[in-house]
Formats: sequence, C-alpha cells, structure tokens
Amino acid sequence: AASAQSLEGRWGNPKRSVVVEVDRCGAAYCGTVIQASDKAKRNARKGGTANLIGTRILSGLKPVGNNKFKGKVFVPKRNLYASATVRQVGANVMEVEGCAIAGLLCDEQRWTRIGG
Repeated sequence: AASAQSLEGRWGNPKRSVVVEVDRCGAAYCGTVIQASDKAKRNARKGGTANLIGTRILSGLKPVGNNKFKGKVFVPKRNLYASATVRQVGANVMEVEGCAIAGLLCDEQRWTRIGG
C-alpha cells in the first residue's frame, strides 16, 4: 500500500504546462487539472474543452501490480478519452501512457512530482 499512496499528490507534465492533482476517487485514483499555462488552455479550447482548470483528465486508475495502474485519460486538445496506463518509476516520477483507436495511437509522458 505504501507505493500506491505515493501516486497521490501534484504532478507536472514534461513541460510543466499542466499540473494535475491525483487523489482517491472511491476505489480508484483520479487526476484533475489544477494549473495550466495559457498555451495549454488555448490548445484545450481549440479541442473543445472550455475550462481546462478543473477538468478530470485521469479517471478510474486501479492498481494492476508492478506499480502499474490502468484507467482512462482524457486528452483535452483532441477531446477524446483513451485507455491509460500509469507506471510509477520512482517516488517522484510516473509514466503516463494513453492509447486510443484500439491501441493504434499511443503517447507516453514522464510526469514529475511537484512539491513534497
């Protein structure tokens, strides 16, 4: 349970243009955007997401073993949901992979923990 606990907290994407707060949502974890750059907000609006701040972009993340979690990720600039795999690779680093269109379109990012 100690490694699962460390998923909770604030995480920044590679460019630090988006900060997500990951917390428990019932039996799973979810992540909500709490900070975003102007560019990230513009890209989200172009994709159809009016307010990026407050948007839940990770949902239903449940542990599947080996510090991995599976759930859904919402991609605001494409306005689509994809299956997500989140893998914790250290106390302060997690890899977030989203795959859409039956796994044909996948993207992976390394997010880092912000704060302590």
